[in-house]
Amino acid sequence: MLRTLRIPLAIAAGVVVGASLTLTYGVRAEKEKAETLPLKDLQTFVEILNRVKSDYVEEVSDQTLLENSVRGMLSGLDPHSTFLDKAELKEMNAATSGKFGGLGIEVQMQNGFVRVVAPIDDTPAARAGIQPGDLIIKIDEASVKGLSLSEAVQKMRGEPGTKITLTVFREGADKPMAMEMKRDIINVSSVRTRLLEPGYGYLRISTFTATTGKSLNEEFKKLGKLAGGELKGLVLDLRNNPGGVLNAAVEVTDAFLDDGVIVSMRGRDKDSNREFSAKRGDLLDGKPLVVLINGGSASASEIVAGALQDHKRGLLMGAKSFGKGSVQTILPLADESAIKLTTARYFTPSGRSIQAEGVEPDISIRPVKIAKASEDDTVFDPIAEADLKGRLDNGDKEGEKTKEKAPKPTEADKKKTVADEQKLAETDYALYESLNMLKGMVILRK
Repeated sequence: MLRTLRIPLAIAAGVVVGASLTLTYGVRAEKEKAETLPLKDLQTFVEILNRVKSDYVEEVSDQTLLENSVRGMLSGLDPHSTFLDKAELKEMNAATSGKFGGLGIEVQMQNGFVRVVAPIDDTPAARAGIQPGDLIIKIDEASVKGLSLSEAVQKMRGEPGTKITLTVFREGADKPMAMEMKRDIINVSSVRTRLLEPGYGYLRISTFTATTGKSLNEEFKKLGKLAGGELKGLVLDLRNNPGGVLNAAVEVTDAFLDDGVIVSMRGRDKDSNREFSAKRGDLLDGKPLVVLINGGSASASEIVAGALQDHKRGLLMGAKSFGKGSVQTILPLADESAIKLTTARYFTPSGRSIQAEGVEPDISIRPVKIAKASEDDTVFDPIAEADLKGRLDNGDKEGEKTKEKAPKPTEADKKKTVADEQKLAETDYALYESLNMLKGMVILRK
């Protein structure tokens, strides 16, 4: 009996320029009973094929005609089903390592233009200022209108070090913007950590690759050492994360849960139905967790956010996520090409389907621009009772002794604290608000 290799996917949409990210592997037997072939329709298809071969203005090979037919058939199903030729399949398989060549953006087709789902951190696209939602209308001097997604992606690929200019239209902008960047070999460090303040950690996941779960544990240990073993809470940043490897999303979610369902997959074929559950062991040991999402958070990152929200393990802040709740499976063909086919939808632990709906944050944060304070601005403490002339003493001698022992912050300390807070508010207002919320959660927990 013929057997087909199944490789489920949870990438956000379309194609990553220079990469695609695969998931888990499995094998299933072909269905023993196939439906009766529509012979009349097949005869019509063959007739059209012959007419094109004989009457088209230029000669076209059978291979090209058949490949274009397959591409059209799959693209007509949904935005994520597609045909992968040998080179495209090879690149997709190689990308699971988290190392690939390209610009570092996840894209999809929208109204004839290429829409950016999200740029990947520390890539040419991110450094050039590409943002989620940007519409790419020109690649160098060539318009993308009329191109297929595959053709547009091929134009954006190239030798590392070569320059490329993308002309993008951004909502709210007066006119299109030309952005020049250099293609590069991209090593995705999918997990990064740092301390926002003493005791308050920050963990950023930019994509879900095959090594994300392992990297999470390693980076978390480093974060614990930086905090001196006194980590009070954590901000998990999933903004502009286009998705990736499903197993990695499950591992990340499992890292913060002790039990319960993480995600379930349901398709027409019973072999597509799967459920993933958490194992005991919470890295944070129940300490407060804030999860940041936005419109660039898609697919695998929505699995993490949805599961943590349903289990009330993390407070979601930011903006509604992308809404990609379908699972794609790679079905290799005999000629070393493959088809990427949507085979299932995934559901959060409460049974929610995120498809075309997205994950709503518990607390929305609207984009805000914070003005930089002048260097001449002076920090003043408000006048208190203790500053008034002739005020009464506290009367608590023990309390006064304790107060005397505590070092009073200097003016330099106060200015530095204000400067640090203002810098974070200026550079990343959503993260600034998330840190404030995390502090409040820590206080309430006490």
